[in-house]
Amino acid sequence: MTAYLARPDKPALAYRYRPGRGPTILFLPGYRSDMEGDKATAIDAWAAREGRAMLRLDYSGCGVSEGTFADHTLADWRDDALAAIDAFAGGGPLLLVGSSMGGWLALLVALALPGRVQAIVGIAAAPDFTEWGFSDDVVALLRREGKIEEPSDYSDEPYLTTYGFWESGQANLLLDGEIAFDGPVRLLHGQLDETVPVSVALRLGRALRSADVQTILVKEGDHRLSRPGDIALLIATIAALMEP
Repeated sequence: MTAYLARPDKPALAYRYRPGRGPTILFLPGYRSDMEGDKATAIDAWAAREGRAMLRLDYSGCGVSEGTFADHTLADWRDDALAAIDAFAGGGPLLLVGSSMGGWLALLVALALPGRVQAIVGIAAAPDFTEWGFSDDVVALLRREGKIEEPSDYSDEPYLTTYGFWESGQANLLLDGEIAFDGPVRLLHGQLDETVPVSVALRLGRALRSADVQTILVKEGDHRLSRPGDIALLIATIAALMEP
């Protein structure tokens, strides 16, 4: 059942927490996504069967959390994840699973909690997409208008980007330096992904300090990686990382 994490002077966060054996799996959704997607619910069902601890959340302004989407940024959503971890995962180990933008957030969370994150799984991880995903013309329009709205491939609602979000992304770029994470990382990426180029996964693999990084390219896979076989691969990948 969805519950709410109340916070002084900040939007209440919708979450679902399942206690169990650690490490706690934290699922981090993508941009404008929520905790009820196919991948998140499939992992949660697996965690229930295996007696594993699992935490899902909707970021501020997303899903059924309080707040207005346009008022929040990448850094806000990182802080939402950290607040949920603090409330439910205590001081125990974590396994972060990040989809698209959630992959960027997983990296930022791991850097904010050195020693806590046992492993990271990225699903079409999209670190630095404010840098490689925006043309100069789009950035100029953002500066001038404060926001842009475009048709979305994944929703009937327009794809909204604010200048504040873009600025927050630019303040949290990772790919041009060393990413100081030493645990196992698994990067699942569809070869037909038209949203996040495969080259981003390869750049991320090079930037990570860890020596245990595997990039798994899924033939015929798109950005969602939500087909039954894709989800089976995701769960098998998580299962293999659960024991240190």
